[in-house]
Amino acid sequence: MSVRIAPSILSADFANLAGAVDAVGSEADTLHVDVMDGHFVPNLTIGPPVVKSLRKYTDLYLDCHLMITNPGEYLAAFKEAGANGCSVHVEVGETAALIAQCRDLGLDAGLVVNPETPIEAALPFLDRIDLLLVMSVHPGFGGQKFMPEVMSKLEAVRAEVDRRGLKVAVQVDGGIDVNTAPVAAAAGADVFVAGNAIFGSDDPRAAAARLRAAAASS
Repeated sequence: MSVRIAPSILSADFANLAGAVDAVGSEADTLHVDVMDGHFVPNLTIGPPVVKSLRKYTDLYLDCHLMITNPGEYLAAFKEAGANGCSVHVEVGETAALIAQCRDLGLDAGLVVNPETPIEAALPFLDRIDLLLVMSVHPGFGGQKFMPEVMSKLEAVRAEVDRRGLKVAVQVDGGIDVNTAPVAAAAGADVFVAGNAIFGSDDPRAAAARLRAAAASS
């Protein structure tokens, strides 16, 4: 599997997002945009206007993780703002309709599973999505400790994706650094979301390169 690094701008300097994107440079395969509404998760972050601003400064794939209770009301706005893909939580419900809405809008469709949610809730949708994100922390805040107990979910997803020959990215998000990335890679992840491990470094580009090397070493 090829390793892809998805720096999370949640940990970047919001006063200089363009500079943060430039600082990580070619070591970023995609940009991970965490969208929180203060309802589905206990925090507030950004929305389509910030995505629109980012799009002016980068050609990178914008991967929007929608931690919101009513994603269907905002998918069109994220598409118009320049998002390439949007991921919705299986816990929100109406999963099939939300995936179909992404498709109709020309968005790549992703699905997210929280740590406490059985992976079986997401597996029936594997053949309809482009990405499955397994959370390795409880969503809502950056800088949380990696939860190794969710690695069994990554293993189950990887086994099913490979068994069925699907082209579904298996993404992991939460506490990812040079120590945990190899663990997640060994369990089957191929896309690694990292915030503090990259933007908390004095040299984000070098930090992303170290993360890539660590994930590829598993």
